[in-house]
Amino acid sequence: MLLRPAVPADIPGVVALERLPAAVNFVGQWSEARHHATLADPDARYLVSGSESGGLQAYAILRGLGEGSGSLELKRVVVGAPGQGLGRLILEELLRMAFEEFGAHRLFLDVVEDNDRASRLYESLGFVREGTMREAERRRDGYVSLHLMSMLDREYAAWRFTRSQPRPSL
Repeated sequence: MLLRPAVPADIPGVVALERLPAAVNFVGQWSEARHHATLADPDARYLVSGSESGGLQAYAILRGLGEGSGSLELKRVVVGAPGQGLGRLILEELLRMAFEEFGAHRLFLDVVEDNDRASRLYESLGFVREGTMREAERRRDGYVSLHLMSMLDREYAAWRFTRSQPRPSL
């Protein structure tokens, strides 16, 4: 299983992942207490990759599950070893869950302006850049802007359709 629901015992691993050098400039640094509170919130769903005994490889947070608005937020995706394809697999599964299991009309996220790897990945999956929230996030060295990106259910359906089509042989 690629993703499983997180349990309270996963929170130290979640915090460790977001403190990794590859993640620290791109995701917020929440305390264990804040993660525990969010994990307990019925509006949110924590999903992790990796075993409880073998350590976590990645985690994600979806929010907006209890609102009934049809708009879900992909609050976090953190992969311990970026660039190896795990992030793409996780995002594809999160898309499936958001639109097929939770019946989302819209899935949105924000990405730090200088996180080129993530931006390219989101765009390759069909996310559309909606705008920029100027200097919306504070870092140690100042403020950074966030790009708001989203995917609608019909865009997801078209993406799934193109993935299910057989590729022509050469």
